[in-house]
Amino acid sequence: MAEKNKIILIVEDDEVLLRALFLQLKDTGYTLTTATDGEKALSIAEKVKPDIILLDLIIPKKDGFEVLKIVRASEILKNIPVLVLSNLGDEESIQKAKKLGANDYFIKSNVNLAEINKRIEFYLK
Repeated sequence: MAEKNKIILIVEDDEVLLRALFLQLKDTGYTLTTATDGEKALSIAEKVKPDIILLDLIIPKKDGFEVLKIVRASEILKNIPVLVLSNLGDEESIQKAKKLGANDYFIKSNVNLAEINKRIEFYLK
């Protein structure tokens, strides 16, 4: 069973996927918090200092690349694992995200929720 005090920040503007991720992860025992745009994500991250961030790249206000850049430049947030979950499957986007400090990169259409769950467990150990 997961440690109760671990916090996952899910940054996703697609309500259906956000709900699916939330439902998949709610029984893990982690504390879940969500944001539907980049500005809200950064504000929440600074407040709650999550243990891991699931980050979509195509989000309003500040895109995921910008969020990643800011997280990695922040003294208090820079060591938080960031798992990118995006529809962008091109090599350029993947390399850009990894260069900016993404710990992992998942293409939404190629991944299942159980796989994401496994990676979260891996990073939270």
